[in-house]
Amino acid sequence: MPNLKGKSKASSDIHILEKFLQTYEKHCIGSQSCVSTTIKQGLKKCIAIDKLITKFVLANAAPSLRNLKPVSLTPLLRTIRDERYRLGKDLCVWGIQLSPQDVANLAILLELDGRTTYPFSKLEITHTKLDLWSMERLGVALPFSNLSSLVLDYSRCGDNGVKKLISGLEGNTKLLVLSLCYCDLGPQSGSALGTIVARTAICNLYINGNSLQCLGATKLLKPMADFAESLGREWRANGLLYSNDTAYQNPAVANEEAGINSKVVSSNATSKTDRPITLESTGKKKKRKGLKKKIKKLDPGPWLTKLHLVDNAIDKRLNQTEKSIMEFIQLLICLIKNSEHLVEIDINGNAIGEQCAVKVLEAVKDRRKEEMPGLKIKVTPQISSATFREIFKSCSKPSPTKKKKKKKIK
Repeated sequence: MPNLKGKSKASSDIHILEKFLQTYEKHCIGSQSCVSTTIKQGLKKCIAIDKLITKFVLANAAPSLRNLKPVSLTPLLRTIRDERYRLGKDLCVWGIQLSPQDVANLAILLELDGRTTYPFSKLEITHTKLDLWSMERLGVALPFSNLSSLVLDYSRCGDNGVKKLISGLEGNTKLLVLSLCYCDLGPQSGSALGTIVARTAICNLYINGNSLQCLGATKLLKPMADFAESLGREWRANGLLYSNDTAYQNPAVANEEAGINSKVVSSNATSKTDRPITLESTGKKKKRKGLKKKIKKLDPGPWLTKLHLVDNAIDKRLNQTEKSIMEFIQLLICLIKNSEHLVEIDINGNAIGEQCAVKVLEAVKDRRKEEMPGLKIKVTPQISSATFREIFKSCSKPSPTKKKKKKKIK
């Protein structure tokens, strides 16, 4: 017999999407705005494959259709509320001019204090200028939202805009990804971002194409490097208690006798202190397991896993000295050697020089010797080809080699 239940569910999903499209077109007419072709095509594609839509991409019409009215965000938000569509996960707004009313409606939709919740987990607003009021309103909504990823690339918000945004992130435990690429950020934003990353669950930070310079980049890394170094010292101190002579000693007793206070780290995040210690005296080092690819939630703390600082004027331009570059490199080296959370660094586009590049290479090699999780790092090619090649090799995973079978001699 045919699966009538499956057919009825598919027809129900199609009806929901068709009604959603009709309501959206009605709101566009009422607000005298243009229907977004990306929204319309996305809905029709989901109708064709009998699948409910989870990602909304709002973009302007094709450049050839200049006589059309601009696309607006508010009609889409009103449609989501009217239809009580709660399956949306990603909301992408590309190149759409946002009015204060648009931002206010968006913030209200993101906040989870209404009768109906709309649990968007990713918000992406790119190529749109956001003023100070808009940044502050989004910041106010962040603690009450379900967002785990916020992308505001090319928003040109500046240092003051970033301060307004992160004012609502204090103690955040949900937002894991923050992207502020090409936002006209200067050295002042380095200190603000470093403080907020150290106190929240943000672990992926993308700030390419700004001008943090050596000063801002140093202030950004300082809290994370200090934290990683303290964990590294603690792990090495605890490791000394479990040599061959004390291999069978109770860990709790050993720590108490040595007067070492073990720091309790959240079970949601892997660190050097929460790793189980092998009590058998085998003489072999236990391999460390890498981080899980998906990190759903972290307690507040500097759990930095990915950092992209491409093209941030970390070089000798703008009256910067060799000493200021070296201060940044020393913090970066400290992070590489001690942080097991770190999996990716990109400092391409910054002319750090050959001497600094060699120090980075040595730190990567030390990390591999300690059998820490793999680290992917990109540096500027404006160094010697030998150093660049060595850094690339040190960060690449060795390809598995198959053992050749020995031919039997007759």
